[in-house]
Amino acid sequence: MINVGIVGGTGYTGVELLRFLAQHPEVNIQTITSRNEAGIGVDELFTNLRGHVAVKFCHPDEAKLDQCDLVFFATPNGIAMQQAGSLLDAGVKVIDLAADFRIKDVAEWEKWYGMSHASPGLVAEAVYGLPEINRDEVKTANLVANPGCYPTAVQLGFLPLIEAGIVDLDHLIADVKSGVSGAGRKAAIHSLYAEATDNFKAYGVPGHRHLPEIKQGLAKVAGQDVGLTFVPHLTPMIRGIHATLYTRVSTNVDLQELYEQRYINEPFVDVLPSGMHPETRSVRGSNICRIAVHRPQNSDTVVVLSVTDNLVKGAAGQAIQNMNLMFAFPETLGISQLPVLP
Repeated sequence: MINVGIVGGTGYTGVELLRFLAQHPEVNIQTITSRNEAGIGVDELFTNLRGHVAVKFCHPDEAKLDQCDLVFFATPNGIAMQQAGSLLDAGVKVIDLAADFRIKDVAEWEKWYGMSHASPGLVAEAVYGLPEINRDEVKTANLVANPGCYPTAVQLGFLPLIEAGIVDLDHLIADVKSGVSGAGRKAAIHSLYAEATDNFKAYGVPGHRHLPEIKQGLAKVAGQDVGLTFVPHLTPMIRGIHATLYTRVSTNVDLQELYEQRYINEPFVDVLPSGMHPETRSVRGSNICRIAVHRPQNSDTVVVLSVTDNLVKGAAGQAIQNMNLMFAFPETLGISQLPVLP
């Protein structure tokens, strides 16, 4: 049994962490911080947790996070980098669900996130928490940078092709759609019901802050830089990521077999039978990434379809998957829930 703290437990990612951790047999939720909700019962704000989470939100100054075994940061970018160092010095493991430690080039991070990095020395120490690539490194990590929602779906979709060395690395295309919960639990015009419903739009076409994260991950696998065009879209649904990925293959291989063998032992990646098309609703509420690979008209163009729940495999579920690895628990413990349908 480990004692866990959550910094910033009032957002969508925070409540997803709570939902899964409350069902985890090896976790005691010791503290959850919130400046605005301090003193309020967690189950008052999130009534779905009634009878399962009895703690109250605590002001960060009173949280005693250094008494935890692990602290999750479910905070905006720029918070974890200010507090992680002291926790690590106290022997507390840290998983950051924001982007503070994802990009190894600190100058690149500062360019995309528009602030100076408070702990550049920790960036090299952090392990990028995509278990399907870095499982062994996560097991021994003290600081894990949990991947973003877009980067998870895109990297898992491209990974088998790049590992096999059969694609044009200069011309990768990721056309990705997200539900509005990806924008967070805050008042913003673009995510208002009247603005997002019955509408569909691209955004961030000149450049999105997840682009360098995706390129970094794919380049590490490829052993060289990659050329990636990444276009995100906002869709009128609450949860879900749908990535449609395009590239060209340089040799004739059985792509279905390639994907099935790459992910045969991955508990949270499901390769669909040939000819199928994954749906976001088929992974809703679960830690599963479903993938299908197509070769239209038997040409040299490959189309990969990758779907996840942005709040689970794209955030909280993957963070708990990393926690399980860090503490030598079964990797699927507490996060093997079936998707919700309809």
